[in-house]
Amino acid sequence: MKTIIVTGAAGLVGQNLVPRLKARGYRVVGIDKHPANTARLRQLHPDMDVIEADLSRAGPWMDAFAGADAVVINQAQIGGLDPSEFVANNVTATQHIIDAVRRHGVPYFVAISSSVVNSQAKDFYVETKTAQERFVDTVETPHVVLRPTLMFGWFDRKHLGWLRRFMDRVPVFPIPGSGKFRRQAHGPRADDDGLRHVGRS
Repeated sequence: MKTIIVTGAAGLVGQNLVPRLKARGYRVVGIDKHPANTARLRQLHPDMDVIEADLSRAGPWMDAFAGADAVVINQAQIGGLDPSEFVANNVTATQHIIDAVRRHGVPYFVAISSSVVNSQAKDFYVETKTAQERFVDTVETPHVVLRPTLMFGWFDRKHLGWLRRFMDRVPVFPIPGSGKFRRQAHGPRADDDGLRHVGRS
């Protein structure tokens, strides 16, 4: 049975990705730093190894990469006012993950980036996701970078409420076409479209 490490496993994308990987016969090891979310992940998947760890700090969690067949780099700081949190979770954590990939000879990884790297927005998220992707581009290990747009679905703490309220008022959902908007207002659902691409990668 092949093993896939999923970072940010207890967040929006992770909580939707894990069951799909398991259904395809993979052994999944999930890593996340949020206690309440990791507790929920353990409750939903008692047969799975769940590690609670801050990936911005090197530590014993890196040993879980031994023997892994692939890694999905999925953790992200998406909101907040402290720039150091964005650097820690989007850049430093990714550097530590790649250190573990190299140390244990993991042959492949998928990096979940964001379409914001192509946007005109200027904020901590855009800056650190861009820095994350630039770093990933220097890594010699075979990999693919995915750039999803707005992700929403089960376990979404940010977008579903906004989308529901919008759709309550307006029956048509606009999809901007020029790409020059600060944020594109469309994208795959974390419980469907977007995850098919991760699974195929």
